Amino acid sequence: MALALSPPRVPKPKSALPLHYYESFLEKKGPRDRDYKKFWAGLQGLTLYFYNSNRDTKHVEKLDLGGFVKLTDEAPWGNSHDPSTHFCLVLRNQEIKFKVESLESREMWKGFILTVVELRVPSNLTLLPGHLYMMSEALAKEEARRVLEMPSCFLKVSRLEAQLLLERYPECGNLLLRPSGDGTDGVSVTTLQTLNGTPMVRHYKVKREGAKYVIDVEEPFSCTSLEAVVNYFVSYSNKALVPFLLDEDYDKVIGFVEADKENGESVWVAPSAPSTSGPGPAPPKGGPKQLPPTSITPAPSLDKLPPLPDQDNNYVIPIGDTPAASYMNEDVPSPSQLVVPKPRRLVKLQAKLPKPPTVPKSSVPAEPKGLNSGPAKKLAASSAQAFSPTTGLADVTAELEEKLQKRRALEA
Repeated sequence: MALALSPPRVPKPKSALPLHYYESFLEKKGPRDRDYKKFWAGLQGLTLYFYNSNRDTKHVEKLDLGGFVKLTDEAPWGNSHDPSTHFCLVLRNQEIKFKVESLESREMWKGFILTVVELRVPSNLTLLPGHLYMMSEALAKEEARRVLEMPSCFLKVSRLEAQLLLERYPECGNLLLRPSGDGTDGVSVTTLQTLNGTPMVRHYKVKREGAKYVIDVEEPFSCTSLEAVVNYFVSYSNKALVPFLLDEDYDKVIGFVEADKENGESVWVAPSAPSTSGPGPAPPKGGPKQLPPTSITPAPSLDKLPPLPDQDNNYVIPIGDTPAASYMNEDVPSPSQLVVPKPRRLVKLQAKLPKPPTVPKSSVPAEPKGLNSGPAKKLAASSAQAFSPTTGLADVTAELEEKLQKRRALEA
């Protein structure tokens, strides 16, 4: 019986280990710890990260070096062990004691900490050329990181613009960093607080001295970064100062400025969003309505001649280059017979139509179809009333003879 083949095992992807300037085992003892606790420690930026082992990717503790004061290598009082394996990190608010495995490890830790804090490679430590080169690489990375990282409350605005921002958006914070007005590498701090309903604006100058930022007050205070400057103002004011963070709201409707046709003033127009019910874009609300569809009759082409009219009723007089002669009956009409005037000259056609047949003598010429407006139209209407289609020339002659007889009787 053949065994079913099991799918090959796929190794689980290993999460990348964090990149540190320097890392090794380090025993740590805080102010509340009774004894040292061993960690795998790594230095990245101005932060010391502590892991349970060198295979972990998530730290269990971290220590901010923004409040750095000094490093000491004195051994604890009454300790009989080698003092060269101990050093103490003094911060503004606490002291942390460390213990390492050798003198070389202690010098390495002190050298990397001083490098990232002071932004320079220390020269008073017992280090090899290779160690100094590693610290110079860490220095270049830290300088690049400092350039890219700026506090969120740092804005490139002027002194007046900073004050206006704090006054207009008090809910976004009351502390703002801006470039220094004297054109140096330093920065300025602008704060806005309210005292008994009166706004109080204050400006503080922060000088750049090497790798440190010094707050220029009565008692100057130095910081390792701009973030440390912000933290100092927040902590010194008991969190009364809040870093300014402008909310970036985005509009959902497109608006524009339009001139009012009545008074000429500019108004802000923000029509409602178009509905998506139809396939095409709908017109804005209140805009012009679409007209119902109408049939469009194409214009007649000049190359095509109009159809010939019925030859029994009307005729179309062809027009050539010279005026055509008017047609008339051979017999002279009676004085009482109305004479139809010659119609106006019609529009010149592209081609001459064939000559219609001649009119019989006993028939009355009909009105040309081209006379559709003006005096000719009225005259044609009156002619239609005078002459019935059934009335011929014989009836007119009989009427004339009757009138002649009456006149002769009167003369006699």
